[in-house]
Amino acid sequence: MQPGIMGQVRLPPPSLPTTHRAPLTSGIKVKIDSDLPRQGPFYIQCSKFAMSENGDRTAMTFREITHEDIPSLFAMRIATRENALSLEELSAQGITEDSVRDMMNTTHRGWLCEVDGRVVGFAMGNGTTGEMWVIAVLPEFEGRGIGARLMNLVEDWLWSRGWEKIWLTTDLDTSLRAYGFYLKRGWTDAEIKDGLRYMKKRNKGKHRDGGQ
Repeated sequence: MQPGIMGQVRLPPPSLPTTHRAPLTSGIKVKIDSDLPRQGPFYIQCSKFAMSENGDRTAMTFREITHEDIPSLFAMRIATRENALSLEELSAQGITEDSVRDMMNTTHRGWLCEVDGRVVGFAMGNGTTGEMWVIAVLPEFEGRGIGARLMNLVEDWLWSRGWEKIWLTTDLDTSLRAYGFYLKRGWTDAEIKDGLRYMKKRNKGKHRDGGQ
């Protein structure tokens, strides 16, 4: 599942983190340490468990994307089920490791999910335009709430930037899993333009903790 072209990426834990319980994480403990090196205004790491297909509990870590994660993002991006693009196809459209690094330094911010040190999902938004730029989850980790959690993190950041309406682009095919995923989470159709479906979501004032 992923909007746009890029989508549908490790920081050491702090030695003595401050632990907060935030509405966003639905009971998940969030560690924030402003003294750590990071990409973005604060470091956030959330841990939770999900059931794997064989019934085992799988530990998942959600944290903010850093420059060091970018190669992992691209490795994961080309392995998605829908809107699959090769590295060559991404590069032809101006999406490279260097361009994503530049975006993170200026307009974009994102979060990822790791399982056993492996990136299994990520999402990024554009704070300048209000776009949900990318959300992607590996096929074998779909249906475990990873995409929803990542989308919440990016949405909350975009709301905190002052946007009252955010948007994304996705495939025209409504039979794809991504379309139902967006509808279920409050996104609605806006228009069809240049071979893409534009969807939007309005801020209803139910803010979670986001940060700027």
